[in-house]
Amino acid sequence: MAYDEQFAQRIRASFELQPQDVRTNITEKKMFGGIAFLYCGKMTVGIIKENLMVRVVSSKMDRILSTEHVRPMDFAKRPMKEFVYVSQEGIATEEQLLNYIELGLEHAKQKLNEL
Repeated sequence: MAYDEQFAQRIRASFELQPQDVRTNITEKKMFGGIAFLYCGKMTVGIIKENLMVRVVSSKMDRILSTEHVRPMDFAKRPMKEFVYVSQEGIATEEQLLNYIELGLEHAKQKLNEL
């Protein structure tokens, strides 16, 4: 596979810390040559090669992109709207990983509220 299974296990463990209604609505899907974690069918975070991919609400993009170890997701050679990559250095601790997962969940919940 094109992603690190141990890294995927870290993400799964972080989702287990979420409330029951979130945990029971998380699914996994192979995407972008890696794996994505979806909440109620909306992408939250994923793994592409060694990077964490995170969906971020538009209003927070500038602030998140100014964070160390974060860059625009340029999967198709151009930045993708509301997507960022976080390098391994940016998610060295479980607290850092959980913060990015919560950002991804925020994005998914916002998209669901727009429906």
